Amino acid sequence: MTQAVTVNLEQLDGELPSDREELFRSLPQSAESGLDLLIATAVEQNPRLGRLYREYYAAAARSQYVDKLPDPKLGANIFGNPIETAAGSQRANINVSQSIPWLGRLHAQQQQACFEAFAMRAEYAAERLRVIAGIRIGWFRLYVIERQIETTIANQELLESLIDVANARIATGNASQGDVLLGTLELSKLEERLLTYRRQRRAVEAEINRLVGRPADIPVNVDAELQIETIELDATAVHQIALSAQPEIEAARLRTLATRWGIEVAQLSRRPEFMLSASYFVTDDNRPPTPVVNVGEDPWAIGVQVSVPIWREKYDAMRNEAGWKHQAALASVEELADRYDALILDLMTEAQRAKETAELYTNTILPQARQTLSADQESYSNGTVEFDRVIRDYRNLLTLELGYHQALGDLAIANAKIQQAAGRDLVSRRDDGEFLQLSSPEQPERKKAALRPRRFCLEHSPGYTRGCP
Repeated sequence: MTQAVTVNLEQLDGELPSDREELFRSLPQSAESGLDLLIATAVEQNPRLGRLYREYYAAAARSQYVDKLPDPKLGANIFGNPIETAAGSQRANINVSQSIPWLGRLHAQQQQACFEAFAMRAEYAAERLRVIAGIRIGWFRLYVIERQIETTIANQELLESLIDVANARIATGNASQGDVLLGTLELSKLEERLLTYRRQRRAVEAEINRLVGRPADIPVNVDAELQIETIELDATAVHQIALSAQPEIEAARLRTLATRWGIEVAQLSRRPEFMLSASYFVTDDNRPPTPVVNVGEDPWAIGVQVSVPIWREKYDAMRNEAGWKHQAALASVEELADRYDALILDLMTEAQRAKETAELYTNTILPQARQTLSADQESYSNGTVEFDRVIRDYRNLLTLELGYHQALGDLAIANAKIQQAAGRDLVSRRDDGEFLQLSSPEQPERKKAALRPRRFCLEHSPGYTRGCP
């Protein structure tokens, strides 16, 4: 039989450090971003994280008693009719017993409980990553919505200036009233678009507040500029990192170790259990003296019992149950590895698409659209183009500006999801420690925190007994 991996109880004795303290140690000393504060608050206050945190401690506490012997039993019998013996009348007896299960099975149960507790801790770390990624994604979506609102308001002002030009041309007889009506219709459409964006903003704010663990109506303010985090790794490298750093995969591996010990428990269930007992009989001194017996002497006895595991089919079924659970746990590890492989490839492709799209908007599409609108505005003032052409240019520019901000948001969201999938931050930094940016050079740069999840180490080699550092 392959020797199962073991773990020391000392690995479960110490308390987890406060996540808030750990998080703030990873922040720069002068954190400027409200995103960092939201994440720190969520790690401290998120209800689901709090539940998993306590479930881990409950599982750790179970591992500290599951290998202990059952409590001894103390009993007494009082006879309604005394048992008459030559030494006297026996009116009562007192007995004490101790059940002793197979000690190897107790050890196996403790090891199984330890690995289940470690799996709970890894699940807590995975949920912590999901909460952090959820807040980052919500933050980036909120940034996109804010930029969409700003762009729409700026285009409202641009459209109003176009309507003023149309009114001036109507006064000189060079334009028709239809130009003004067309511009007014476009203004109404922009107002409708603003209402939609504001509703979306409230929905995203409510989701962020839910993750943070605070009332849904608290407003969330985002930065005016978006720092784009650059991941200088390919999908294969990120997947290799995920195989070692992703807590969800680690939890699945730990559960395979727990189920391996479950097989050991099932096999050792065939071993007999013992029970030691001792009895003491209270005897009256109510017989005449005799040289044959000691009158009034209280007799005592010790005994031992052993269970006889004769029901082979029952124990075979227990072994099969544990074996199938172990096989299912192994399959879950493979399924998670494959799922994260596909997920990371998809996210890396999406990040590359969003980056190239944003660069295309910045370097080519937006400058050309602005030049076209500016030229047609001037031509309309001179009466060489129609108003509907200017409106078409304006619509194109609005759509392209919104698409640019959406591409930036998509890139930031994809990077956040990639880092969640990898199990740790993968952001490239320059030598001065600042984040690389996709945005224009004049955009101010800020430092951001690297929020690294807790990592849990276990050397999964047969016979490993040393606690992890």
